[in-house]
Amino acid sequence: MTVEQQLDQQCINTLRFLSVDMVQKANSGHPGLPLGAAPMAYVLWTRWLKVNPRNPDWFNRDRFVLSAGHGSALLYSLLHLTGYDLALDDIRQFRQWGSKTPGHPERGHTPGVETTTGPLGQGFGNAVGMAMAEAQLGARYNRPGHALIDHHTYAIVSDGDLMEGVASEAASLAGHLKLGKLTCLYDDNAVTLAAGTSITFSENRARRFEAYGWHTVSVADGNDLAAIDAALAAARTETERPSLILVRTHIGYGSPEQDSFKAHGSPLGVDDVRKTKQALGWPIEPDFLIPDAALAHFRKLVPRGAQDEAAWNMSLGAYAKAFPDLADELRCRLGGGLPPGWDADIPVFDANAVGLATREASGKVMNAIAPKLPALAGGSADLDPSTKTALKGLGDFNPPPAENADPQGSGGGWSHAGRNLHFGVREHAMGAIVNGLAAHGGFIPYGATFLIFSDYMRPSIRLAALMGLHVVHVFTHDSLAVGEDGPTHQPVEQLASLRAIPNLIMIRPGDANETAVAWRVALESRGRPVLLALTRQNVATLDRSRYATADGLRRGAYVLSDAANGKPELILLASGSEVGLIVAAAERLHAQGIAVRCVSMPSWELFEALPQAERDAVLPPSVGARLAVELGVPQGWERYIGAQGDMLGVERFGASAPAGVLLREYGFTVDNVCMRARALLAGFPAAPDTEQG
Repeated sequence: MTVEQQLDQQCINTLRFLSVDMVQKANSGHPGLPLGAAPMAYVLWTRWLKVNPRNPDWFNRDRFVLSAGHGSALLYSLLHLTGYDLALDDIRQFRQWGSKTPGHPERGHTPGVETTTGPLGQGFGNAVGMAMAEAQLGARYNRPGHALIDHHTYAIVSDGDLMEGVASEAASLAGHLKLGKLTCLYDDNAVTLAAGTSITFSENRARRFEAYGWHTVSVADGNDLAAIDAALAAARTETERPSLILVRTHIGYGSPEQDSFKAHGSPLGVDDVRKTKQALGWPIEPDFLIPDAALAHFRKLVPRGAQDEAAWNMSLGAYAKAFPDLADELRCRLGGGLPPGWDADIPVFDANAVGLATREASGKVMNAIAPKLPALAGGSADLDPSTKTALKGLGDFNPPPAENADPQGSGGGWSHAGRNLHFGVREHAMGAIVNGLAAHGGFIPYGATFLIFSDYMRPSIRLAALMGLHVVHVFTHDSLAVGEDGPTHQPVEQLASLRAIPNLIMIRPGDANETAVAWRVALESRGRPVLLALTRQNVATLDRSRYATADGLRRGAYVLSDAANGKPELILLASGSEVGLIVAAAERLHAQGIAVRCVSMPSWELFEALPQAERDAVLPPSVGARLAVELGVPQGWERYIGAQGDMLGVERFGASAPAGVLLREYGFTVDNVCMRARALLAGFPAAPDTEQG
């Protein structure tokens, strides 16, 4: 063995045993993947990956995703050894309260972690989104002699990742889109948490990915550094297809539990740690050993990364001189800001009793904003004609068509520069991909589908909220008013379910002008995703000379109309399409001498962010007679209607019938709202003639 080979082996074993010692000290974690996958990670990070450890956010870095997030100890070992701001004391605190080394990688928590992973398949989808981001930015901004955007996306994926449906969806799309700068290293160890893969996973993975349009390379021995290096070189030269490198590894390599599922998710134990170190020629003591030569070799990434960034900064300077307008636009995108005048053309909708669907209003607003906001890009799960989310005239993100193909319906040409992303019928991949676009930077991405199908992408929505990503979800067809399509397509429990996700803003606007403000909020928000729930059916556009301005939506809930003396005896609350219903009911109740306040409540999350005094001004504690109206399960509304209030909601699944019939049969009529309101008031004594507060 040459001196260089000895150093390579020492570095790989440093990765292995930092990881093993982490897991053993915590008495919790997954030692199997680091022991088996350390060689491929070592080759990638020391020979191919372009990053700057001292500036993890340098924009033109390569992105690395550990989709198999249970192997987090391997990633933390890499980050520490290559010079990121992750100290050895942080390594020693693996999986402990307040540490920078949580059980699975968390974006924004640990320097150098690009995306939160652990739910298998999600990181794979994120990596596809990152590769799409690089391709779109490169196509838009690169010019001859100025390849300003030029980086790769790498991922380590596991058997479990490739079993998950979200990865299959994302892989299919990535092959279609010809994402040649995406490379996935497959830790092909034939073992999952419960058993060997032979009991559930027997297809030929290479052929499967070739059928998706991927370039594949197989490495027979996961310890063969030269073969891994050659495979990465082959992937780099393949520019028209994403690459899957199938590396045959051994889970728990060198341990008594090698090739057993027992090595997957439990510490090896003191005796087996000792035996593993002996088997691989590693000193038993001390724990967390880092040989000086290994550390020095890993730390070469620091000056190399600084040099790469410095060279890129010079390129950016030259680019700015040659293309100043494009450079300014790009800087704004990379900084996450909104350009001046981005909202200048947002329409104001005239009062109209017939009105229009909030999905229609949303589409008009999006197309008013998009020309002035290049960061806005996205699409739907094959539903643009229904979700109204196509950006007109801004092109489609797609590869050139095959020879003699007719790209009918492409809507503006075939190019990676296009801003309309066609996800196909792949809701879950769409969610993971838009997360990847947001995590990459330079985008405010959106994904669209029917509200009922949010269930298909809930894990991705949850992870967007956990990461604090600036993603916009546009969900239309938000109630029973979908009509004839029936209960399979009529969301009932989805509003309550999505409101339960922490750090997610959900907005259900009540008319066209509330929809315009909702888009302002969605694009101005930082550090959390925003979800818009929109109607299929027309809703009246309220006369804002009679009712409060729609800008009240920013507060989450606001007084739309009030009792003449400002002292209501009854409060009606609603979101979305039901706002028009309570407005009509309030007019009838006013005519009957009942002092009614109407409250539009499009966003619980925005309302809860207000100081208590401001919330009390909208919902005075002294007014106990409160009736909430929403086309969804009542769950959660009790916090706003109180113990004495009432809720007109939907307690069962929908049915197939015209929308008007359904609304009548489920009680969403002016007559029923008024009846419920009067019955509620009958249980209350007359309100005292005092200030309501």
